[in-house]
Amino acid sequence: MSLWIPVAIAAATFQTVRFMLQKVLASVTLTAAGATFSRFAYSAPFILIGLATYLMVSGRTLPDLTPGFWLFSAIGGLSQILATICVVALFKQRNFAVGITFKKTEVIQTALVGLLVLGDQISIWGWVAIILGLGAVLVLSKTPGSSGPWWQHLTNRAAKLGLGSGVLFAFSAVSYRGASLQLGDLDPAFRAGVTLAVVVSMQTLMMLVWLGWHDRGEIARVWAARKVAVWVGLTSLGGSFCWFWAFSMQNAAYVKALGQVELILSILATVLFFKEKITKREILGMALLVLSILALVLAF
Repeated sequence: MSLWIPVAIAAATFQTVRFMLQKVLASVTLTAAGATFSRFAYSAPFILIGLATYLMVSGRTLPDLTPGFWLFSAIGGLSQILATICVVALFKQRNFAVGITFKKTEVIQTALVGLLVLGDQISIWGWVAIILGLGAVLVLSKTPGSSGPWWQHLTNRAAKLGLGSGVLFAFSAVSYRGASLQLGDLDPAFRAGVTLAVVVSMQTLMMLVWLGWHDRGEIARVWAARKVAVWVGLTSLGGSFCWFWAFSMQNAAYVKALGQVELILSILATVLFFKEKITKREILGMALLVLSILALVLAF
């Protein structure tokens, strides 16, 4: 078994737990922006200390960081911030599993962004996956109890947030792979660590400036919520490192396709932890998305 496979599964597991914690924080204590900031603020110290310790023990030095590396890192970091805010806000509109499913349209969109940015080609199976994914979105976009033509449901807040997060996460995934590839032939885990340290530091600074300008009180609330928020940071650290590591070894579309195991974990979280109900329509939508994922895997 290729190493990137268990690494991607571990990333999806960490990410599910982190989104669960962020849903709790956003529902009880923090705004969507505050819950997002907690992810970066409480993971950055651990990442920087870990990288510094590794450099001291191994005797290695930081590689040259090219302008291309900084550009890819900045695009990926900003895209991920906006995408995370969209997902946390989405949790207030729909249940946890459906929120994650909307977010998971990123798999289809990563393939498209990869085609545009990195020149990755899409096979016939890939187009089948895209069509199935679109069908899943159309099914999921209808709010329970609502009526009217299907296209009207793509304009509701939940659909916009879900699709928007998918686009943004797709850009962040492709950008992170691009940044990692700028570091040359270094060990994949080392490339992942360096890229992650730079990106998370940038993200923490971006969010600190934004909240300081728009809502200083939220920074204090993030600190007050540290008993839960620190776990958001730690799970974010584990998930982000595994994603970056996998991106360093494999095409982002492959990695994100395998990461759809998060859907199964999110359903378990919805039923067992949040005690939320899943409708037949939502199950159908998620089943269609799973089929699109299988088609995408066959495409590779």
